[in-house]
Amino acid sequence: MQALTGNNVYLRALEPEDLEFLYAVENDLSFWEVSSTETPYSKHVLRLYLENAHLDIYEAKQLRLVIAESKSQKPIGLIDLFDYNPKHKRAGVGILLIEGEQQKGYGSEALKLLIEYSFRHLNIHQLFANITMDNEKSLNLFKKHNFIEVGVKKDWIFIEGKYKDEGLFQLINV
Repeated sequence: MQALTGNNVYLRALEPEDLEFLYAVENDLSFWEVSSTETPYSKHVLRLYLENAHLDIYEAKQLRLVIAESKSQKPIGLIDLFDYNPKHKRAGVGILLIEGEQQKGYGSEALKLLIEYSFRHLNIHQLFANITMDNEKSLNLFKKHNFIEVGVKKDWIFIEGKYKDEGLFQLINV
């Protein structure tokens, strides 16, 4: 897959050289709430994952792309399509940016690139996102890109001894 290029970021496939970046991100406790991670990942497990990252979305039912900053070419985040269903032409979207790279417009540009790719090249009819209702940054990001709240799952996420509501947002390609 060719890199999907914007003005300040581009999206690219995972490479074996991304092992250290992936290890740092997957084991960052601050991301565990949104990724539903419960235990740390070993480098061995992540190396095996990278070896299978070549599987296309039709086979793996997911697609993980690195968000790279255009000037430095350094990885600054990840953006995913998950739960891809080719029959119903839908997929979930997840995005994360590392500390220090948030609130710079990178996430918005990456999400725009992924939306365009999903609708034009994968022929997806709708994208969805699950966002805890206290995650203002993500709520604002997805609403900016016309995702509509279609429901709230009450007490859906249990984290640090508390329940959180999670919103379901959709973007339908009409």
